[in-house]
Amino acid sequence: MERALPAVQRGVGADPSLVPNPVSPFGRIALERRRVPLICLIPRGFRRLLFPVSLMRLSRYFLPILKENPKEAEIVSHRLMLRAGMIRQEAAGIYAWLPLGKRVLDRVCRIIREEQDRSGAIEILMPTIQSADLWRESGRYDAYGREMLRIKDRHERDMLYGPTNEEMVTEIFRAYVRSYKDLPLNLYHIQWKFRDEVRPRFGVMRSREFLMKDAYSFDLDFNGAKAAYNRMFVAYLRTFDRLGLKAIPMRAETGPIGGNLSHEFIILADTGESAVFCERAYLDMAVPGANVDFTDDERIAGIVEAWTTPYAATDEMHEDAAWEKVPIPERLSARGIEVGHIFHFGTKYSEPMGARVTGPDGKDHYVSMGSYGIGPSRLAAAIIEASHDEAGIIWPRSVAPFDVGIINMKPGDAACDAACAQMETALGNAGLEVLVDDTDERPGAKFATMDLIGLPVQVIAGPRGLANGEIEVKDRASGERHTLSIEAAINRLAGGA
Repeated sequence: MERALPAVQRGVGADPSLVPNPVSPFGRIALERRRVPLICLIPRGFRRLLFPVSLMRLSRYFLPILKENPKEAEIVSHRLMLRAGMIRQEAAGIYAWLPLGKRVLDRVCRIIREEQDRSGAIEILMPTIQSADLWRESGRYDAYGREMLRIKDRHERDMLYGPTNEEMVTEIFRAYVRSYKDLPLNLYHIQWKFRDEVRPRFGVMRSREFLMKDAYSFDLDFNGAKAAYNRMFVAYLRTFDRLGLKAIPMRAETGPIGGNLSHEFIILADTGESAVFCERAYLDMAVPGANVDFTDDERIAGIVEAWTTPYAATDEMHEDAAWEKVPIPERLSARGIEVGHIFHFGTKYSEPMGARVTGPDGKDHYVSMGSYGIGPSRLAAAIIEASHDEAGIIWPRSVAPFDVGIINMKPGDAACDAACAQMETALGNAGLEVLVDDTDERPGAKFATMDLIGLPVQVIAGPRGLANGEIEVKDRASGERHTLSIEAAINRLAGGA
């Protein structure tokens, strides 16, 4: 289980403003002016001792479990997210995120933020509603199609619900940045988007409203843009690895811009949207560690080269001739789900929108740009597609809504209540998020609920075991069970075993 380190040791923390930006000069200046709050110097476990933990009891929690599979759910993730009370459909392709789902979404976003910050990107927040005038500047307003939700405000001004943010971020950049000395710059945000899909399907895998992390890099020239692209490539490898996913970068279509700076990150899943072809070597490749230096362009470029040398392609980009050169034992054909996309588009937006900087030669240059997308809401579903069984979800520890689920087999029994309270407090003080099932349900129903919502560890406290001073600890992924004393269980779980 991931153990939290003090923010000053790990370089990231609950407060993104504390994270150094090693690439952008704006980030360096801002860092110098910040002061680290005292609480961030305290390890999370000790913070729990100083500030009491909040109690999360299932009897007082909002978790609307469905016993039967919804008829409208076509794929595993949609079915399990509805059954586990994570989401509720409010309209075609539009979902409310209920408490359990919101906790998962927040954990996914936290990891994305930490890796974006680590790579040198700077977070902003742009509005969901945009002026149509920006899109007319780029030429995309009329060309985008019916997926764009066009609206008018009370003054009859043309507005739209943003499907993406290239125009707006370019407008923000051109308003403030004038010199190459302020480059490189990468701005990102996590915001809701809307694309009016003609056939929204598969729950949050293909919805009309979705949460998106989109980042946009600005550089003086192509070489700088390529370095920015590589940094984001490595950041994506680290992000998906921390989310418990093996994501394989596959070359994607670049359109009229050409070149090879476009990759989709694909996870392998039986329920995937499309066929993929890759070398088995990808399954064993090591993802760069947290100590990777994003300021070392040469080192970062080497990582990208290593991860793009073996063959990997979606069915749209598949080349039979290149595939034939891969030894048959090394070939892997499967289904895949796209979880991220990075793309270099040069001056496609900077030229029509006049985003220029003065270069070292004293002349104006249109900045070279790239965009980088990850869908946190889609990722929640993709993780389930890749990690589940017949009983329900199996969450990776990094994104689980709670770290531990405690099952009180007999609420009202003094021994059971005391043992559960002791476990809850001790694990909470150790920095773990705990959900206690204190409901008056049959044991079978309690077990089924815990398996369905997929918490990594279950602790079972019943009168029979407690008579001997013991409780049971179950690992959700492996199914392994261990009978331990309360103290031994606390030490085992608090130590991350």
